[in-house]
Amino acid sequence: MAKFRDSVPDATSVIEASAQMRSAPLGANEPADADLRDRSIGDILSELRELSAEQVEQILKHQRDRGVRFGEAALALGLVSKDDILFALSQQFHYPYAPGERFTTSPELVALNQPFSNQAEAVRGVRSQLLARVFSDPTQRAVAVVSADDGDGRTWFAANLAVSLAQLGRRTLLVDADLRSPGVHALFGLNLAPGLSGILSGRAETHVIQQIAAVPDLCVMASGTTPPNPLELIERPAFGLLFKELASKFDHVIVDTPAAVHGSDGAVIASKCGACVVVARKDSSRLAALQELLAALTDMRSKVAGVVFNEH
Repeated sequence: MAKFRDSVPDATSVIEASAQMRSAPLGANEPADADLRDRSIGDILSELRELSAEQVEQILKHQRDRGVRFGEAALALGLVSKDDILFALSQQFHYPYAPGERFTTSPELVALNQPFSNQAEAVRGVRSQLLARVFSDPTQRAVAVVSADDGDGRTWFAANLAVSLAQLGRRTLLVDADLRSPGVHALFGLNLAPGLSGILSGRAETHVIQQIAAVPDLCVMASGTTPPNPLELIERPAFGLLFKELASKFDHVIVDTPAAVHGSDGAVIASKCGACVVVARKDSSRLAALQELLAALTDMRSKVAGVVFNEH
């Protein structure tokens, strides 16, 4: 087995490589801010739907005759959809959005695929609370998402919270620290390994941090191969050192954890992060289990930022 010190340079080099990747020039799908401001809705819609010159002229005539906007005219003529218009607006305002047929990730990522839904708005409400209560402290950049039992919506919330933070233009990393039953990789269509478990066990792995194409400011670290000793791995000093390094490279680090029913992993991870959010589910979570979880978090001296009540 590799010694602890052997794992630290590997983790650091992986993070540095990710930082270099994220500072690379913007590609064709991510134009500079100046270009975004210069592009009109008409230009974006014409490119998106490959409108012919005749179709554009038809839209412009309808626009002049009815005194409406280009997008409204195109929609009335059936040449674009409402999703197309929302997508065009998102491009103008540099707001990552993947509507309808364009999403390549799980539809459960409502902050990305349905950013104007009530669920996404609720996530943004929690985001605002965390920015005011937790992230206002410049030294506090990591937050663990914990829950008492499986099925509480912990992974769903962690993923959507990470997306919503990245949509603000903040460099955000979502870490799947659930080394027992990981699920983050599936939401984003990523491979399970390489990931966190490989770093903590001292294996030299590459591409541990993966950038999400649909959200330029979001990166994900998968859990890696499921180990036989998950709690021992996260209790090693390497875990704390790794997160200290991650916090220096990203504005926010959101960490998914195993449910408390499987052990004390979540409480340990929360203590390493310094702060946590508890997720409870309507008509499912038991008061006694939540009280036990909160007691464990208090014993581990983790700041509980609040409790999210999941109705789904």
